[in-house]
Amino acid sequence: MDLEPRLRYAKVAPGAYKAMLGLEEYVRESGLERSLLELVRTRASQINGCAFCLDMHTKDALAAEETPQRLFLLDAWRESPFYSERERAALAYTEAVTSIAGGVEDPVFEALRAQFSEKEIVDLTLAIVAINGWNRLAISMRSVPGSYRPA
Repeated sequence: MDLEPRLRYAKVAPGAYKAMLGLEEYVRESGLERSLLELVRTRASQINGCAFCLDMHTKDALAAEETPQRLFLLDAWRESPFYSERERAALAYTEAVTSIAGGVEDPVFEALRAQFSEKEIVDLTLAIVAINGWNRLAISMRSVPGSYRPA
């Protein structure tokens, strides 16, 4: 299947694109571990079915020395022994925030609170907000995966 983008949103609305990049910059500088952020971005993109973002964030994760095994098993993280308690709390929270219609259940939030400071919880929430926004832009505008190269 040969896909073409519907439109190039960064070119059409550069101010909005710059605002999204500003949120990304904040998250990147928040102090949260890069490996955790890439797992969260990848998991949200799996849930949303965003091929462009999956392509980008799995490449970024591998470039940051994430293991292929952890990426391959991310969709089954609950059944895999390869994730820390901190990562598990973040992944459960990512799933709840990404599929927000059911809300974030108290046990999910309490597990998060046990692993993250209040500021880290806000920063992680903003990271999830950002990737969900990018997913929606990429899917609706039909961004084509494959050409992304990590910096």
